[in-house]
Amino acid sequence: MTDPTSAPGSAAPGGRVGVIDIGSNSIRLVVFDGLKRAPLALFNEKVLCGLGRGLERSRRLNPEGTIQGLENLRRFVHLARLMDVVQLDVLATAAVRDAIDGPTFVAQVERQCGTPVRVISGGEEALLSADGVLCGIPDADGVMGDLGGGSVELVSVEGGRTGEAVTLPLGPLRLADATGDNPKKARAIVEKAVGSVDWLARRRGRDLYLVGGAWRAVARIHMERTSYPLHVIHQYAIARPQAEYFLRWIAGQGRKALEKMTGVSRRRLEAVPYATVVLGRLIQDMMPERVVFSAYGLREGHLFSQLDPALRRRDPLIEACRDVAARGSRFTLDGDRLFDWTAGLFADDVPGRRRLRHAAALLSDTAWNEHPDYRAEQAFHGALRLPYGGIDHRGRVILGTALHARYGGDPDAPAILPYGPLAAAVDLVWARAVGV
Repeated sequence: MTDPTSAPGSAAPGGRVGVIDIGSNSIRLVVFDGLKRAPLALFNEKVLCGLGRGLERSRRLNPEGTIQGLENLRRFVHLARLMDVVQLDVLATAAVRDAIDGPTFVAQVERQCGTPVRVISGGEEALLSADGVLCGIPDADGVMGDLGGGSVELVSVEGGRTGEAVTLPLGPLRLADATGDNPKKARAIVEKAVGSVDWLARRRGRDLYLVGGAWRAVARIHMERTSYPLHVIHQYAIARPQAEYFLRWIAGQGRKALEKMTGVSRRRLEAVPYATVVLGRLIQDMMPERVVFSAYGLREGHLFSQLDPALRRRDPLIEACRDVAARGSRFTLDGDRLFDWTAGLFADDVPGRRRLRHAAALLSDTAWNEHPDYRAEQAFHGALRLPYGGIDHRGRVILGTALHARYGGDPDAPAILPYGPLAAAVDLVWARAVGV
């Protein structure tokens, strides 16, 4: 059995890699299929231990959380070994670095699990989370905000690079401790902290990219509230006016009302009122064009930071589609050649359409093993729900429509009609032309 306890941050020679993220609220293990531009998450599990609960008052890790955390960390390391992980990196963030007994907890983890723990600084956490956003959204332009249980990291992103960065002690657990669990009292704390970040105003009008479980919960509530058809968090976007209206609405809802309309866990819902207070102040200062949710964050950024610059510059969507094609296509004739062969028919395409046509060409033979009666539908939904980054919801619908047409699907099929409004009619006509 492979021993995954490599030095944190060392490049794996090949094979599966894993990251354990010890946060203030949750501990999560993600195992990826390799250290590459578009890694596929093979295993993803979290436990809400609440290590940082009570930290603001006691300056110590939550005693019950440490017991639960150690138990699950032992289990996570064992699972990584069973999955033949060749590199396992354990990262600890705000709660562990801020608690006076953090070093004791780290020593316990290392002794019981037999793997080193890397306690990362607030600045490093911010940059790794921003790298995660750039891994999944290469053209991100604006500000990344990663909200954990104990802190929020803010980083400017532009042109594939990170810029100004700051860590603020505004995590939901910390705010709940500081206010006696009163979100209304948290507003003054949030306004003072966020107001001190003068460079946010220089990013006005750009996008705000949100990372973290509490903000993902906000996205799920918004999807439920608006009956949004595609439940994919990554690159789910809300225009600023709609986001402002939604925050006002959610502020008037009790937790019981929210529990009735969403699948978000009760413990995660506890963080939502504080997450919306922080988000509201960020929107006020930055006035972003859109709020964009990212499923990629610190863990993906940690892997992304280990890639060489040439690999980092590759298109994650195209790399992902190549991986899917390598596993599922029948013929040695690859999608790159099909893409080149059809270029003359679509000579006027803009770059965004060219990359979607390239992705469609790569995936064109990946639904052959589905039942003939459902092949077109399965091809559509497979593209719609690709577990990768580098593509927004509009692009997912366009790509799915092209593959649906490639397998002879009826454009008026009930299975695809709910998703049509996510793309323009002219885009769908183009996509069907590509598929046919």
